[in-house]
Amino acid sequence: MGPTDSRSRPEPVSLPSPVVRGAFDEHHPPDPALVGDCVHCGFCLTTCPTYSLWGEEMDSPRGRIYLMKQGLEGEPMSDSMVQHWDACLGCMACVTACPSGVQYDKLIEATRSQVERNYERAPADRLLRATIFSVFPHPRRLRMLRGPLRIYQRLGLDRMVRRSGLLERLTPRLAAMESLTPRLTRTERVPERTPATGPRRAVVGMLTGCVQGQFFPGVNAATARVLAAEGCEVVVPRNQGCCGALSVHNGRETEAQAYARRTIDQFEGAGVDFVVVNAAGCGSTMKEYADLLADDPDYAERAARFEAAVRDISEILAELGPVAPRHPLELSVAYHDACHLAHAQGIRAQPRALLRAIPGLELREIADADLCCGSAGIYNILNPEPARELGNRKAANIVATGASLLVTANPGCLMQVAGGLERAGSQIAMAHTIEVLDASIRGLPASALTRNREAAN
Repeated sequence: MGPTDSRSRPEPVSLPSPVVRGAFDEHHPPDPALVGDCVHCGFCLTTCPTYSLWGEEMDSPRGRIYLMKQGLEGEPMSDSMVQHWDACLGCMACVTACPSGVQYDKLIEATRSQVERNYERAPADRLLRATIFSVFPHPRRLRMLRGPLRIYQRLGLDRMVRRSGLLERLTPRLAAMESLTPRLTRTERVPERTPATGPRRAVVGMLTGCVQGQFFPGVNAATARVLAAEGCEVVVPRNQGCCGALSVHNGRETEAQAYARRTIDQFEGAGVDFVVVNAAGCGSTMKEYADLLADDPDYAERAARFEAAVRDISEILAELGPVAPRHPLELSVAYHDACHLAHAQGIRAQPRALLRAIPGLELREIADADLCCGSAGIYNILNPEPARELGNRKAANIVATGASLLVTANPGCLMQVAGGLERAGSQIAMAHTIEVLDASIRGLPASALTRNREAAN
């Protein structure tokens, strides 16, 4: 991606409210042609987390598509409709499983945008969502929380609160949010520019993210080191913010578009060949910027160019091929496929190949690997009970591998699985894929990957 014009982001334009017909207004309702692609064969049922939990037809992909069809045919939006759409994790396992190629991902995102505009939620639900979106997509606000959270954890108040069960009884959603907070370590600042080691093979921009940057800073530091070791000059635009992933996945279209425009502006001016992402949910959204900004005449073409340059960290490393030597790591590793990496981006082989290339490392597969862990962005906060059950299932399957380290590629998965493993009484360590590769390239001992987890327990 080379630099383009530096025009400032246009101010949002106030438009008249679209006319609502049936459940949906006229602004990008679920596409009837995509709805019609579903032949209700049922191949999606066994891969759907909520159907596996409840066995309820309307909580399966084909059931939700049927409700979309009713809405398109004139049925007004009802509490029941919204309840079933809200229950969807958006994991996209059904997209992978569907033999007819139904684009459920596009259907559910269009539907959620309609719900966000045209459905009046209960006051408590509105307040919770407003609170989440006033904090999580804002790196600076998250940074301000780090200090109080570290004190809270160092004093042992987190363990005390969880053991008491009081917060769970008073407000399960707040209890879920508290329980997901990872053990915070020291901040590792990534330089604005990291030179390549040896001959330069590419210039890459790196997304630092919101939750990733503030709650898992070591992942970003490891990403920059590995990219440099593999011959990449790494550029980190300092004014970057949220990519819009949480907003997209929750129907906040206008907000997501604003985040996307800002992200494009920041990286276009950085003069990079690729934009590298180490969080699965962020990567899948950034690879769909062209759809998100298709109606914006100032950004449509720019979004398409930007989208073509986005790479997951495992993807770019596979494309470039290894040059840095790998040192042995005597570890047994269970690899968990993050849904927005495996299903949304189709990236499964690359992270496994990176791990298998490390001498001494044994890779073990997890049973029911395609079933979501229950994280799904903020789903585990909005729907704590089903998310907890899915997290417990995933944790049990991970423990059954007998591996000493759980590896995945998304901060939400790391937090969700940590909760499940804690409830299971497991001491298995956890790491991002890139942290394992970084340890191997640097010649660190395997204990470097288990130290933080042991300290947290």
